[in-house]
Formats: sequence, structure tokens, C-alpha cells
Amino acid sequence: MERGKMAEAESLETAAEHERILREIESTDTACIGPTLRSVYDSEEHGRFMEKLETRIRNHDREIEKMCNFHYQGFVDSITELLKVRGEAQKLKNQVTDTNRKLQHEGKELVIAMEELKQCRLQQRNISATVDKLMLCLPVLEMYSKLRDQMKTKRHYPALKTLEHLEHTYLPQVSHYRFCKVMVDNIPKLREEIKDVSMSDLKDFLESIRKHSDKIGETAMKQVPGAQDLVDFSPVYRCLHIYSVLGARETFENYYRKQRRKQARLVLQPPSNMHETLDGYRKYFNQIVGFFVVEDHILHTTQGLVNRAYIDELWEMALSKTIAALRTHSSYCSDPNLVLDLKNLIVLFADTLQVYGFPVNQLFDMLLEIRDQYSETLLKKWAGIFRNILDSDNYSPIPVTSEDMYKKVVGQFPFQDIEMEKQAFPKKFPFSEFVPKVYNQIKEFIYACLKFSEDLHLSSTEVDDMIRKSTNLLLTRTLSNSLQNVIKRKNIGLTELVQIIINTTHLEKSCKYLEEFITNITNVLPETVHTTKLYGTTTFKDARHAAEEEIYTNLNQKIDQFLQLADYDWMTGDLGNKASDYLVDLIAFLRSTFAVFTHLPGKVAQTACMSACKHLATSLMHLLLEAEVRQLTLGALQQFNLDVRECEQFARSGPVPGFQEDTLQLAFIDLRQLLDLFIQWDWSTYLADYGQPSCKYLRVNPVTALTLLEKMKDTSRKNNVFAQFRKNERDKQKLIDTVAKQLRGLISSHHS
Repeated sequence: MERGKMAEAESLETAAEHERILREIESTDTACIGPTLRSVYDSEEHGRFMEKLETRIRNHDREIEKMCNFHYQGFVDSITELLKVRGEAQKLKNQVTDTNRKLQHEGKELVIAMEELKQCRLQQRNISATVDKLMLCLPVLEMYSKLRDQMKTKRHYPALKTLEHLEHTYLPQVSHYRFCKVMVDNIPKLREEIKDVSMSDLKDFLESIRKHSDKIGETAMKQVPGAQDLVDFSPVYRCLHIYSVLGARETFENYYRKQRRKQARLVLQPPSNMHETLDGYRKYFNQIVGFFVVEDHILHTTQGLVNRAYIDELWEMALSKTIAALRTHSSYCSDPNLVLDLKNLIVLFADTLQVYGFPVNQLFDMLLEIRDQYSETLLKKWAGIFRNILDSDNYSPIPVTSEDMYKKVVGQFPFQDIEMEKQAFPKKFPFSEFVPKVYNQIKEFIYACLKFSEDLHLSSTEVDDMIRKSTNLLLTRTLSNSLQNVIKRKNIGLTELVQIIINTTHLEKSCKYLEEFITNITNVLPETVHTTKLYGTTTFKDARHAAEEEIYTNLNQKIDQFLQLADYDWMTGDLGNKASDYLVDLIAFLRSTFAVFTHLPGKVAQTACMSACKHLATSLMHLLLEAEVRQLTLGALQQFNLDVRECEQFARSGPVPGFQEDTLQLAFIDLRQLLDLFIQWDWSTYLADYGQPSCKYLRVNPVTALTLLEKMKDTSRKNNVFAQFRKNERDKQKLIDTVAKQLRGLISSHHS
């Protein structure tokens, strides 16, 4: 009975399990149904399960039928879809079959591969052992390769560091290998190679900066920061580090300094034709600046390669040689513009080096020397300018026909004349063109002097003093010589001389304006202590006096030229009734000449007129008394008297205003009294009153009277053949002898 209960219980348990399986089949994805079905076949109740499955299928069929009846059309559609699924299921079956076949085939290859893998594992163990050995050697080889690459790319300092690591860190770990022994033996050679190559790079660097010093200097002279950036200093740094590491720093320092000293001497040697162009000086300065820019950078970027004492020594040498070269070459320069450009270049040179900390006071002191030379070249240039102005001048008053022309002249030269301003156009300035031209050229000279003083760090007083001294040289030497040369020219005419006197008078008046001009540009008042005064007034006075003297001389020469035309017949017996032609022409010349003297200062015109009259009187007296005239007649003396009267008439006519009454006639008083004495034969009065202040013939010298009397006595004796037969002639001859005897007595008593 218990067995029956147990069977029943088992039947119920099996039924429940089958029910679970059926629910699982209904609810589980078909792809995972395999395990479920396996559990059915693992038990022995699969027959009963099939019965339950059939029962369940029939139940579902009945439900399907019901549903189909209710949803017939849906059923039809489902059948159609099911047919399609059947086709796809067949394809899937075929694919599964094919996959299974391939899997079986590949499985054989996998077995073969597994065998091969076994062999590889064996090789791997061998390789691993080999790699472990190589890993010890590989860093050494890599380091050595790195060393070679560094040397190949000229990175010598890193190469030296690599060599140190290789020698002290890596090689000891693999010292039992033969290749390591080779490396160890090669290390000293590599060190020497690095040393030699770095020195070669240094030599290339030194040669490069020698060639490019002018470019470096040019950049620095443009006040451009970072001129040293044009240079790659790495060869110096590398070589310095390498020699320091190798314990040979001192050797390197000595070599570097020695080579740079040699280069300094080359740089400081100027080319022989440096003075010919500004570019020659510029290149010279650029090279020097470039040299010291490099050395200054080395001083500040290396520790001890060069020191301040070394730099100072080089700079002292450079200063002395540069200044000597500039003194020599600048002395050849005759162009003031080039000297001025040179001065500006020297200032730029000095200022540039001063920025780098080099003392440049000696250069500015030398510029003061060049200033004197500049002044000399300016004076030479302005000598040519003044010469051209004076040579091209027409020595005629400047005519103006309009207000614009008038203002133009007044704008060029400080001139004020109220009377002239009132005159209608056209009118004339009293001076000629050279007055405003000379005045403006003096101002241009002052400007040129001022240009040189710029940037020399001079005080206003020093600039003012420099300009005034240079201007004084221009006035007292250059302009004065130019005026004197014109005045002393052989072909200078009286008109030109008169105009020069007028011109210099106006230039003399303009000197105060030149003083003001200098004051305005220097801001130093003339009243300041030690201020140099302009000597223009003296210059123009001297020139005017020279012109006046030249007028007097020229007038006398003209008078002499007319007197050379005199052709007296000293033996004539005819009594003339008019003055000689040559004298009439001479008087006409004097009248026209003195008419030109209108604008001259009154004293000059009067002096010239008096000088001319005195010279004429003296020349006529000399003509009358000269030894070549051995005999003369009373008729000739009468003609001579007519000529003197013509001269006296000219003197009375007042050719130049300003003379008092008969002052000008006094020039001919000696001639007049001498001629009156002989023509009136008033010897008794002369002899009786001689020596008294009120004597009528006070100006007649007994020696002169005797000389002329002797000429007349000779005439009476030699030419009047029958004179001895005429009583009156004999009496006259006796009278002449008596007068001559008395004159000799006067002369001897006067001398005693």
C-alpha cells in the first residue's frame, strides 16, 4: 500500500514536472529549448510527456481553431507567413549543415597549429633569455649611437656629457663583453676629437664675426637694440664649456683673447683712402662698433672668458688708434659738408659705444679739434663764394620797379630809408647786389658753424663763443681779403671803388643785426661776460679805407695818364688864348668823376677832390721844372699859365660840395704865385718881402724860382742871336743875371 502511495506521489511529481516543462516550452525562446528537451529525455517518462504534449497540442489546436474561426482571415495570413518561414528555415538548415562541415575541417588545422604553438613556446623561452642579455647591452649601444649622432650634428657639449655617462654609468655594467673593451679604448680619442672640432667651430666663429663686424656695427649705430642677436654665440659657449669640462679653460681663454687682439688691430687699421668718402669712415666705425658689441656681449654672457680689464685695455688701444687715424685722414678733407657729415658720424659712433658703457670723452675732445679744421674748410669755401659774388657784381645800385622787388631786397638785407620809401617807382637802392648777397652768406656761414656744434654737449655760451670766433675769422680774414683783392685789381674802375665804399658803409651798419642774429640762435646775450664781439665794423672800415686810398691812387694815375698827353712847345713865341686840349679833357674827366661821388660820405669825396687837385698841381710843377725842359720862353709860360687858370676855375666851381670858399684853390697856390712872379716880373717885391709872413710870393721857393729863371736865361742867350745888339734885351739879360745872383744869395743865406 505504501508502495502504491509512493507510486502515486511520483506520478503526481512527474506530472507537475511535465507541466512545468510544457509551460517553459511555451514561454521560452526556441533558440534555448534544447536544454529543456534534454531534461525530458534524460528521464524515463518521455512517453507520458509525449502524451501530455499531444494533449496540450490538441488543446491549443482547439483554441487555434476557435481563434481561426473567429479570426479566419488572420489565420490565412498566418499560414501564408508560415509557408515563407518554412523556406527560410530550410535555408537556415542548409547553412547549419555547411557550417558544421567547415568546423570539422578547420578543427584539423587547429590541431596542427597547436603543435606549432608548442614549438614556438620553446623558441620564445630561448629568445627571452637572449633578450635579457641584450637588454644589458642595448643602453650602451644606444648611448654610443647617441654620441655619434651628437658629434655628427656638431652638438659637441651634449656629446661630451653623453661620453661621461657612457664611461662612468653604462660601460661598467657590460665590461665583460669584447665590444665594450673597444669602446673604452676609443673614449680618449673621442674626447680629443670633440676638443678639436669645437676649436675648429670657434675659429670659424672668429672668422665669421671678423667678416660681419661692419654689419653688426651698422645695426648698432642705427640705435637698434639687440645688434648682438645677429651673431650666433653658441660656438663660443660650447667651446668654453667643453674646454672647461676638459680642464683646459685657461688655454681656451688665452687663445680667444690673443685672436681677438689680432682682429682688433686689423679692425683699427683704416684703409688708405678712407678720407675720400663718408662711406669709408662709416665702414671703419661700423667695424669698430661691431667688434666691441661682440666683446661686450661676451663679457656679460660668459663668466671670465673676458674681463673688464681686458676690455678696457682693448678700448684704450682702440681710442688712441682711432683718434690718430681720424686726425690724419680728416686733415686731407677740404669739403666742409664731408667734415660735417664726419662729425655727425663720430657723434653717432661715440653715442653708440657710450650706450655699451665705453668712455668716449676723448672722442668729443677730438671733435673740438675737427671743429677748427671744419672752420678752416668753411672759410676756404666761403672765400670762393665771396670771390664769385664780388666778381659777378655789376657794382651798380640795385634798381627796383615794384613794391614786391623792393620788399624782396629789404627782406634779404636790413635797410631802412624813409626818404627812399617815399620815392616813386622805379627807384634804386644805394648799394649793389653784393651787399644782400654777402650779408646772407655771412648768415649761412653762421648756420654752418651752428650745425657743427649740435650734439657736442656744449653749453650755449661755448656755442656762442665758437660761432662768434669763426664769424670774426670770416670777416677779418676771408671777407676782408676778398674785398682787398677786388680793390687792388688792376682793372678796377673809380665807379666800382665808389660803389665798394658805399656797399661797405651799409654792411658796416648791418653788423648790429648780425649780432642780434647770433644772439637769437644761441640765446646768449651780447652783454654776457666774456662774450666775443664781432669785428665786422673794423673789417668794413678797413675795406672802405683801402677803397678810398685806391680811389686817390686811381685818380692820380688817371691824371698822370692825361699829363702824358701834354705836348708843350717850350720854345714858342706865340701867346695862346685858351687852355691846352689835354687839360680841358682832364678837367672834364674830373668833373664827371666827382659827379659820381654823390652817394659817398662827404669827407671821402672832399678828400678825393683835394688829393686830385694837389696831385695835379704837383705834377704840373714837376712838368714845368723837370730837367728835360732846358729852355722855355715867356710865350710857353703864358700858355702854361692859361692851363693853371683852367685848373683854378675848376677848383672855384665847387666840384664837390662842402669846401669853404677858396679852400680847393689853395692846391694850386704854389703854381699861381710862381707864375705871377715870372709873368709880372715882380722880382723887386719878391726880393724885398722874402721871408716875411705877409709876403705876396710866400709860396715861391728861391730854388724853384732860380731853376725856372735859369731856363729863361738860357733861352735869351742861345736863341736870340741878335739880342746883344738890342739894348733892351741886353738890359733884360743883365736883370736876369742880377736876379739870379740875388736868388743864389737868398739860397745860401737860407741854408747857412
